[in-house]
Amino acid sequence: MSGWKSAQGGTVQEVHPRSFAARVGVKPGDVLLAVNGEPVEDVIDVQFYAADHRVEFEVRRGEEELKLGGRRREGELLGLDFVHPTFDVDIRRCNNLCEFCFVLQMAPRMRRTLYIKDDDYRYSFLFGHYVTLANLSEKDEWRIVHQGLSPLYVSVHATDLELRRKCLRNPVAPDIMVQLRRFINEGIEFHTQIVVTPGLNDGIHLERSVHDLADLYPGVQSVSIVPVGLTKHHKYGKRINTPAESASVLDTCQLWQAEFRARLGVNFVYPTDEWYLVTDRPVPPAEAYDGLDLTENGLGMVRQFLDEWDEAKEELSGSPPVKRLTLVTATLFAPVLGKCTAEFTALSGVTTEVIPIINTRLGETITVAGLMMGEDVITQLRGRDLGEVVVLPRLMFDHPERISLDDCSPGDVATALGKPVALADLMGDLVDIVYEQAPLTVPQS
Repeated sequence: MSGWKSAQGGTVQEVHPRSFAARVGVKPGDVLLAVNGEPVEDVIDVQFYAADHRVEFEVRRGEEELKLGGRRREGELLGLDFVHPTFDVDIRRCNNLCEFCFVLQMAPRMRRTLYIKDDDYRYSFLFGHYVTLANLSEKDEWRIVHQGLSPLYVSVHATDLELRRKCLRNPVAPDIMVQLRRFINEGIEFHTQIVVTPGLNDGIHLERSVHDLADLYPGVQSVSIVPVGLTKHHKYGKRINTPAESASVLDTCQLWQAEFRARLGVNFVYPTDEWYLVTDRPVPPAEAYDGLDLTENGLGMVRQFLDEWDEAKEELSGSPPVKRLTLVTATLFAPVLGKCTAEFTALSGVTTEVIPIINTRLGETITVAGLMMGEDVITQLRGRDLGEVVVLPRLMFDHPERISLDDCSPGDVATALGKPVALADLMGDLVDIVYEQAPLTVPQS
């Protein structure tokens, strides 16, 4: 099986001090070719083959190839960061054409990486990305089992084979139930999601899919129920769920949760936060998520926000030096944020204004903070009385270079508005801002 591996190697970006790699002499810029004689094609290989008492690295440094190694101490950090987590190619591309695929609905003339459709099982294991498993090779399947790459995160959408192929617009997509059973029999676990699209995979189809997946518990650990998101650039005639349909989905999920709680001991089915916000229903308590962290999928984030606010209230004391804030968020979360900041104002004396930003680039149906555009913020805030600090959602700049989808940085916003900008995730961040304990991005002249 080792003959399957690429010997291209990975370029080391950083070597952590006081780590094993630093101790044996690995340097930034080295290309790691093999670990304990095994060629490596990504960071998963590196961690897997370095899980031994003795570790030997084969590295290329300029024109020279070196062997660096020794005995790894108990609990010693390996200490390597790479330019890319995968060495053979940056990311495995998707071979599906889902009508609700967000990449296929992206606005024109944005940065090139936003048009890459990723469907890479390695990123699923490393970062919790949801993939379809529709492009696995024999080597991939062997490796998932051999290296115990679990849990994986899988977009199912429908368990019926023909309907799933229709959802994916892929007439040769494999049978997901066969795939899941085969991997589960080898000890691999899964978190799954179903993107509910009206008239496609809802109703009786959703009922079947949820119960088919529940029959695979505990190999399938969860099903996230996600509302379809459609931009104004969508071309296939689909539509988003209406408030009435969203309420019906929530009602049905609650019935399923009661059934699965009695049968499996867990809720198993977890609607994402958007369903609750659209229908103006209270989000569930933390225990409803059964200890699972599915926040990357938009599940439980509002509950974490509210619970953190209950704790952050204790930090408000005295008179803060900052007296007035403008808080910016997307339209979906604005009512929740408005209620919390009203309490914040009552407790601190700080005047706050929440301004929801309409997404003009992708369309008004796109209502989440992570997809906000910097130019929309600038245009919709320009000319307003913004107080002392403008607070933006940190999630808006969730990119290695800390830029928004339309390539705006916090500095760009601060300069355009002529106001200091702070980034926040939670209400505790507001406490830090008003007590001048948070970093600010100031306008550039």
